Amino acid sequence: MTDQSGGAVADSIPLPGPGRPVRHILVVGGGASGVLMATHLLSQPGQPLRVTLIEGNATLGQGIAYATTDPDHLLNTRVHNMSAFPDDPHHFHDWLLAHPDEAKVTEQCFVSRATYGTYLAGLLDPWRAPDGDGRLRVVTGTVVRVEETANGVLAHLEDGQALPGDRLVLATGHVQANPSPDGALSNPWEPQEGIPPDARVVIIGSGLSMVDQVLSLLRSGHRGEILSVSRRGQLPRSHAATTPLRPNPEDIPLGAPMSVLFRWVRGLARQAVQNGGTWRDAIDGIRPQVRTIWRALPGPERARFLRHAATWWEVHRHRMPNTSNVEIRLAVSLGQLVLLRAGFLGAARLDAETRRVTLRPRGSQDEITIDAARVIDCRGIRNDPESNAAPLFADLLQTGQARVDPLRLSLDVSADCQVINHAGVPSARIHAIGPVTRAAFWEITAIPDIREQAAKLARDLVCAGP
Repeated sequence: MTDQSGGAVADSIPLPGPGRPVRHILVVGGGASGVLMATHLLSQPGQPLRVTLIEGNATLGQGIAYATTDPDHLLNTRVHNMSAFPDDPHHFHDWLLAHPDEAKVTEQCFVSRATYGTYLAGLLDPWRAPDGDGRLRVVTGTVVRVEETANGVLAHLEDGQALPGDRLVLATGHVQANPSPDGALSNPWEPQEGIPPDARVVIIGSGLSMVDQVLSLLRSGHRGEILSVSRRGQLPRSHAATTPLRPNPEDIPLGAPMSVLFRWVRGLARQAVQNGGTWRDAIDGIRPQVRTIWRALPGPERARFLRHAATWWEVHRHRMPNTSNVEIRLAVSLGQLVLLRAGFLGAARLDAETRRVTLRPRGSQDEITIDAARVIDCRGIRNDPESNAAPLFADLLQTGQARVDPLRLSLDVSADCQVINHAGVPSARIHAIGPVTRAAFWEITAIPDIREQAAKLARDLVCAGP
């Protein structure tokens, strides 16, 4: 077991004060969620606390969202909403101003995701040895099993080592789909190399991941047809200046049927237009209330939302920068990017150069096949957490320490981010944040939501009993 610099992990970390009990928190996952969790834990004032962050990759802060090196892959949120700290909204912008290459960026800009990954990685510098105070230990390794003990918790690593702690936080990010067995589907998080410039490319999905892939292809000089396949054929809407409405919490129809809830949303959108704004003012005004609305929804209404309304919410909620929108719309108008409304039935690799996709066009009972040089799977992050489980999740489910929520969105967790076991009992020692808690909070995949969740959980953990 080694730390990130390749040296042996120290048996102990300097304690913050003589004679005081030191709480030790294990954070599993070093992407955005894990870095934010560790940052907020270590930022708690006057607390005798240390953190061990366990991540399989060598670089922190760069999970699937921020590992890209393509400068055309932009954040879909402006700089002013991307601070790591809810109470310091200018932190990210101040960081940008301190870097000569970014000094002209304003708080209204959309910077590259790679730049944000660098920002995240640097958040932990104040605590990392040798220059920090040493309360943070970073372990490069993969956790495959978690065990609750009488005194705390053990994280068992793939190499056979076991790390003890008082509490453990799962911050493992999005559940990624299992690789295509024959290589017919390509991973959207990896560079797409070796595609003939005049060949057809099929992209399954029409959301922000599809946008990134199309922009990369266009910038590489790709001339062939790019076919985006999705059930509704809807593109993410574009950003524009907003003045968010502030709906009265008492007017929100909490727990109402989905038809009533969306009638209320449409009413807010009409109000925004009447006030001289756009529907964006309504959506941005609702956003702070989304988790409250979601938690109040009965199970059948949540299921109805996922079947009928989730796509419409997401294309309005998760928007693309206007520069990206202009390029995408131009590609559509020129016929190079084709939006096909169809169901994806499967793909097969015919040979080294050719993949065949089977589709069912919307409104038809017939199947069609289309050949392409590459098929890129951009269907998004709603992957079944059990059938696509990494070893750690598989073990948690098998041992009954965790369960999947009824809608199979993520692990089942409490409102306080406690992982719920197979008997429905929240764990006192195993917690979770970020996308792995989506079933409980729904809107928990963006930085503004995760940073608030991490800040609250950090406060809860330092105040909790032994």
